Amino acid sequence: MQFRKRLPSLTALLTLEAVLRRKSFTAAATELGVTQAAVSRQIALLEEELGQPMFVRKHRAIEPTPACRILGASLARSLSDIAETVDAIKTSGQDVVTIGATIAFSSFWLLPRLADFRSQNPGIQVRVVSQDEKIDLDSGEINIAIRYGIPPFNDGTVIASKDDFITPVCSPDYLKRRQPGPLSSTDEYIETHSSDPLWFSWAQWLDQIGASFDFKPSLRFSHYTETIFAACNGQGVALGWGALVQAFLDAGTLVTLHDLTYKADGRYNILLPLRARRTAASDRAVAWLTAALHA
Repeated sequence: MQFRKRLPSLTALLTLEAVLRRKSFTAAATELGVTQAAVSRQIALLEEELGQPMFVRKHRAIEPTPACRILGASLARSLSDIAETVDAIKTSGQDVVTIGATIAFSSFWLLPRLADFRSQNPGIQVRVVSQDEKIDLDSGEINIAIRYGIPPFNDGTVIASKDDFITPVCSPDYLKRRQPGPLSSTDEYIETHSSDPLWFSWAQWLDQIGASFDFKPSLRFSHYTETIFAACNGQGVALGWGALVQAFLDAGTLVTLHDLTYKADGRYNILLPLRARRTAASDRAVAWLTAALHA
């Protein structure tokens, strides 16, 4: 079949898809790296070839016609399939797996264990994406994500989950310096500021144990990694999430302040994108992550 004789200009079709998705000639032009006039010209050529308008021009707005919506839906599906095929071809000869997680989970849990995975799978290249913002599983850039939260999730399939427990931790030096006994207003509290509703704060912890004293954090950080490093250096008491601080407890750089623990509301979840392309590398990584999470 000679598609060239049946299809309009591919440039015009790509332009139409961008305009529909961005809902603006100007935004589409910026994305495509052309002028707004060039976008308008491509749409005009497409309308001329199809013999009907694609948009109804309104004051400071455009509205796609029914024919435009039908063509746009077909374009979105087709271009998505093409993009996925191209990605599959690019990675078919590469044993690459991309794992996404928060900065703290990557730093304190994943990275110390990666040597084990790499020794078992020397031919697989590992790419780690660390960010505290929610990882976009629909982008196609992430093969596997470790996300803290309460499943199910609308953008991924949960392969394995693990609970966690929270307990106050500090350095051995701080433990020697502080007054013996339970937590009190004389302790120095290290807080992590987080917008995640599942993140546990000192106020919540003290409320759980029935503490009645007023407290103010002496240090406050935006990343949990900074909180833990401050605690390791004797700067005060931090809330220790078990999975993240276990290596420090094992090494003796952190100790638990007392035996009180609190079960976190969320869980660590190994997630696969809903439209994940299975590869030997990702299958091995999932199996290894699952075993390591439950070890």
